Amino acid sequence: MQHNRKIILLVLGLFTTSLAFGQSEALKAVVNNLAFYKQKNDLAYLARAKKSADSLIVTRSDSSDLTKNVYRLIVYSSILNTDTLNKMNQPETFIDQTSALLDKLSARQKAYKFQPELDYSRRCLTNAYIRKGFMATTNNDFVKASAAFQKAKYYAPSFKPVNAYMAYANNKQGNLQEAAKNYSNLIATDSTKLEYFQTASSIYKSIGDTARALQILRRARRILPADKQLLQDEANIYNNKKDYKALEPLIGSLIDNNANNADITFVAANCYDNLNQYDKAESLYLRAIELNGAAYEPVFNLGLLYFKRSALKDNDDKNITSAILWLEKANEMAPRDKNCLALLQLAYKKTGNQNQLDRVNNKLQQVTN
Repeated sequence: MQHNRKIILLVLGLFTTSLAFGQSEALKAVVNNLAFYKQKNDLAYLARAKKSADSLIVTRSDSSDLTKNVYRLIVYSSILNTDTLNKMNQPETFIDQTSALLDKLSARQKAYKFQPELDYSRRCLTNAYIRKGFMATTNNDFVKASAAFQKAKYYAPSFKPVNAYMAYANNKQGNLQEAAKNYSNLIATDSTKLEYFQTASSIYKSIGDTARALQILRRARRILPADKQLLQDEANIYNNKKDYKALEPLIGSLIDNNANNADITFVAANCYDNLNQYDKAESLYLRAIELNGAAYEPVFNLGLLYFKRSALKDNDDKNITSAILWLEKANEMAPRDKNCLALLQLAYKKTGNQNQLDRVNNKLQQVTN
């Protein structure tokens, strides 16, 4: 048995020329053919090694012989790892057959005696399943790809890239919950790749788990504080949730990074507006309008801001006049907007301008009917 052990370890060298000793000629043939393959790089020797390995298993006793089956496993694993184009014409089930053999032998009581050999086979199968997953991905068969990558992860749980492959395949299938878990595993072990954080947060947002998306973005920004996209992604979540208190600390950096972006300037203005910081909001609304004069929202919001200001004290002619000016401009841009017409109605009531009030009432009636 000890001689056989030495032969297997020599094979794992890998395939360095070994002395043909052991308990049987078949065992010698297996090892020598593997060694010849290593020397000559001729798949014919691998085929011979397989034929010899298969010939070891004849009786029921052979089927339970751990040593003989380990030899067979090494040959099968070597073929899967080496014959990437399947020139030996192995059946499609060959990889799963080898996997089942590895699992069966790993569960044996004395498997510990062959730990290096079993580890070698695991590495070979990991490579083979990853290759199978890539092939399925190329063919847009993401179900098969996911299954293959899952097997690769089973044999190499610490190999980080497998999580990325699984995440991609699950995402392409629409298995967002699984994809989110895959990306969570990735960012738990690899905190340097920005794309992992962005994709993970995006998936969690798409399944409605904004709390988890925020958790990921906050962690990412601690690690990559200078990244502009992470900052914007976090700000977008706060803005969509109307959590303006949480958004406020990000406004300064957002504006600094996007000084000429009308949309972000509007988001910042709207944030200050909702926090009743009207001076800051006014300045940013005007800047947003300067950057994009065709946008309706900053024009309407600025009119509304002046109207709110006018309500803070009596006889505030300046703010009510400004409110009417910008609301009329907004009405020109969107004549059928009921909210704008309703505000103009209130503004003209406040100023007592009956002619303009009648005009707005007529417009509002037409839009409502």
